[in-house]
Amino acid sequence: MTAFTKAQYIEEMVATRRKIHQMPEEGWTEFETSWLITERLRSLGLKPLLGLKVINPDAVMGRDPKLVAEAIERAKSHGVPQSFIDETEGYTGVVAVIDTGRPGPVTAFRADMDCVVVSESDSKDHVPTACGFASKHPGFMHACGHDSHSSIALEVCRWLVDHKDELKGKFKVLFQPAEEGVRGGNAMAASGIVDDCDYLIGGHVGTFAKLGEVGLMTGGFLASTKIDVHFHGRPSHAGSDPEKGRSALMAACAAAMMMQGIPRSGEGVTRIAVGKLNAGEGRNVTPVHADMQLEVRGATGEVNEYMVQNVRNIVEGVKRAYEVEGEIVKAGEATTLTVCPDLIDMVEEEAKKIEGVKRTFREDKPAGSEDCTVLIKRVVDHGGKAAYFMFGCNHHGHHRADFEIQDETSMPIGFEVFCRMAKRLNGI
Repeated sequence: MTAFTKAQYIEEMVATRRKIHQMPEEGWTEFETSWLITERLRSLGLKPLLGLKVINPDAVMGRDPKLVAEAIERAKSHGVPQSFIDETEGYTGVVAVIDTGRPGPVTAFRADMDCVVVSESDSKDHVPTACGFASKHPGFMHACGHDSHSSIALEVCRWLVDHKDELKGKFKVLFQPAEEGVRGGNAMAASGIVDDCDYLIGGHVGTFAKLGEVGLMTGGFLASTKIDVHFHGRPSHAGSDPEKGRSALMAACAAAMMMQGIPRSGEGVTRIAVGKLNAGEGRNVTPVHADMQLEVRGATGEVNEYMVQNVRNIVEGVKRAYEVEGEIVKAGEATTLTVCPDLIDMVEEEAKKIEGVKRTFREDKPAGSEDCTVLIKRVVDHGGKAAYFMFGCNHHGHHRADFEIQDETSMPIGFEVFCRMAKRLNGI
C-alpha cells in the first residue's frame, strides 16, 4: 500500500467530514457514524474494538433506550447491516488499535462522534447549506465540530498505518460516543481501554482558538454533573376539584426558581442551568408529571459537588412542600483537567512547526466542560500523561445553527498536531 500524500490526507478528511456532517446523530445513537468509522478502519487492515469491549454499561449515563432503538432502525434503513448492530451490542463507540510490533509507549488519541440537538441554518451564506452538505436529520446538527474530530482521527489512523515502519509501540485511537452532556467518557474510561496508556492527547476545533491558532489547555474545564429530575403529582379536575390534585408542574417551577438562587461558592466558579422542563397533560387537569433537565458546574470537584448537594436539598424540600414524589437521576459527569506541563510543552513545540500556525497560546479560563477529562484522569491515575489542545477556526459560536469550521484549512492543523505527536512520542 502506497502512503498518501499530505494533500490526499486532507482531501479524504474533508470529504469524510462533509459526509458525516449530513448524518448527525446525538449521543448513544451514533450507529451510522460508528459503521462508517468501522468500515474505514477495516479497509486499512485494522480490527476495531466495538461494543462492550470499549464501553462499560455500568458506567453509562444519559442513554435513552427508546432513542437508541429508533436510531438502530434508522441506521438499518440507511444501509447499516444487522450484523454490525449485533457487534455493537447496542452501544456506540469504536477504538482502533495500531500495534507496530516494536517495544515502545502506548499512545492514545481521542475524538468524539456525537452531534448537538440544533436545527442547521438554511441561509445561503451558511457554507454547508451553500455547498450541499447540510444536515439531513431535521433538528440535529454537528454544531460543535465533532464531525471534524472523527474525520481527522480516521486519517490519523491511515497515517499511522502508512508510517508504521517509522514508529514503535502501540496506538489506540478512541472514537468516543456521547460527549455532549458529558455522558460517554465515563463509560469508555470504565471499560479499562486506556489503563495501559502512557500518553493520551485530545483536541477540539474552535472554542477560544481562531483559524491559524493552536491553544493548549492548562485548566479551565469545569467539573460538571448533568441531572434529570422527575416529579410525580396527583391528577384532579382543575375546575371542580383543584384541592384534590398535587401539581408536578408547580413543584418543578418552584424548584427551578430556587435553584437559580443557590448561593455561589467563594471557593471557585460555579454554574447552574435548567435547560428543559416538560410538564402537564392539559389545561384543565392538575399536572401529574414534570421532567427537568439541568446541569451544575464548578471550578473543582468539591465546588461542583456543593452545587449538586444544593440541588438535592431543593428537590427534597419541594417534594415535601408540594406533596409530590420525585427522583433525581445523574445523566452525565465530567471532572476538571489534570495538567501535565511537560507534555503540553511538547504539543506546543510541535504545533509551532506546522505550516499555517500563526500563534500558539495557553488557556485556562472557564471553557465549559469536557468528558475527555475523565479519560485524561484515568490515564494519569494509572501513571501516564495527557494533554488537550484546541485548533482554531473562525466560528460564530458553538452549538449555534450557523456554526462553521473552514474545514479545508482548520482540520489539517489538528491532523498534523496528532501526527507530529505520534512521531515525537513513538518515533524510532
